[in-house]
Amino acid sequence: MSQPVPPPGNPYAEGAPGQQPAGQNPYGQNPYGQPPAGQPPVGQPPVGQNPYGQAPAGQNPFGAYPPAPAPRRNNVGLGILTAVVAALVTAGIYGAILGAVEIQIGWAAVGVGFAVGFAAGKVGGNNPVLPIVSAILALGAVYLGQLVGIAVFASKEYGFPFAELFFEQFGMLTEAWSEAKDPLTFLFLALGPIAAFSGAKKAGASD
Repeated sequence: MSQPVPPPGNPYAEGAPGQQPAGQNPYGQNPYGQPPAGQPPVGQPPVGQNPYGQAPAGQNPFGAYPPAPAPRRNNVGLGILTAVVAALVTAGIYGAILGAVEIQIGWAAVGVGFAVGFAAGKVGGNNPVLPIVSAILALGAVYLGQLVGIAVFASKEYGFPFAELFFEQFGMLTEAWSEAKDPLTFLFLALGPIAAFSGAKKAGASD
C-alpha cells in the first residue's frame, strides 16, 4: 500500500500553517525574555550605575575617617622641672619615714624613684632623655632622703632643731651617713633610679 504524497509547493511559503509571515526571521524572537537591544539584562542596574553600591570616586566607602590622634607631648624642660620638684618632695617624705621607723625600707626607695620618673614622663611626654634624667634625680632623691632621715632621727633623739642640723651641720650628716652605710644602703640607692627609669617609660608610653 502506497503512502500519501504531500502536495507540491514550498512548505515554508507565506501562509503555510504554523510558519512566520514572509520577511520575518523565525529565529529573531528572544525565547528567554531578554530586553530589547540597548537595555541592560533583567536584574542589573542601568548602564553607568555602580552594581556594588560603592561611593563615588573620591569618597570613603567605609564612612567618615576617624579623627587624627592628638600629638603626644614632648616638653623636655617642663618634664625635668616636674621631676626636680617630685624628687625634693619625695626625698622629704622618704627621710621622714626613715627617721620615724629608724630602719631603711626598700619599697619606700622604689616609691621615690617611681614617683619621680612617672611625674617626668606624664608631664614631659615620651622623650628618651626623661628616663635618664629621672634616674639621676631619683638617685639624688634617695640619697637626700637618707640624710633627711639621719637629721630627723638625731633631732628626735638628741633634741637638736631639724633645720639647724640639716642646713648648718650638713657636713656632719654626710659623715654620719658614710659611717652608717651598708650593702642595703647601696641597694636602695640602686632601686630608686631603676624605678624612676621604668616609671618615666611607662608614663611616656601611655600618654
